[in-house]
Amino acid sequence: QVQLLESGGGLVQAGGSLRLSCLASRSTFRTYRMGWFRQAPGKEREFVATINYNGGSTYYADSVKGRFTISRDNAKNTVYLQMNSLRPEDTAVYYCAAGQVGLTTTAASRYDYWGQGTQVTVSS
Repeated sequence: QVQLLESGGGLVQAGGSLRLSCLASRSTFRTYRMGWFRQAPGKEREFVATINYNGGSTYYADSVKGRFTISRDNAKNTVYLQMNSLRPEDTAVYYCAAGQVGLTTTAASRYDYWGQGTQVTVSS
């Protein structure tokens, strides 16, 4: 069992930046691929980014490529999502997830553990 806790969300103007953090409860965190997803009101949860076990490989949705960066610090049991050049369409609840999945696994149903989410609101 892995418990995940996101933080770092908030209100930011378009063009601004935020960094989300996701703290895992167990050191076994390092055996999981980690992902970030987001869900806007009235929409399905969508894939944002994933990172492999040691942080050496990452994969992004086309909508965030070049603007968002996923990283992890296994010594701190934490995964991050640096979000730059934010747009109003990035407004959503952002969730981190852990799973024994492939790097390019984008289906939310394939991930085993989820955090409670953190709200990101980008004003125009």
